[in-house]
Amino acid sequence: MKSHFLNFLASLIIPTLLNLSCSKGDSSTGGGGGGPITASVSILAMSYSPSTLTVKTGTIVTWTNNGGTAHTVTADNGTTFNSPSLSVGNTFVFTAAATGTFPYHCLI
Repeated sequence: MKSHFLNFLASLIIPTLLNLSCSKGDSSTGGGGGGPITASVSILAMSYSPSTLTVKTGTIVTWTNNGGTAHTVTADNGTTFNSPSLSVGNTFVFTAAATGTFPYHCLI
């Protein structure tokens, strides 16, 4: 919902290995093994958790709708990323092409 504006911050500063987790306890991995860096965001109780992330170019972010209603994940600029409606259990994946700030919101 438009009232659910949250910031998704990308700030260039990431240690060699940074683990971020969503509210379901999923861990993100990356760095040491040469594989991609990943991060997870849970959509639950009409909010995003975590509400902000620190990422760098190439980070793969997965939003999962764990709530009771459909949601979207849409970049505030309307062009960087825009998910379809995510019903409960569905995911949306975005790979950061650049570092920077990526605020996002739900259009529903």
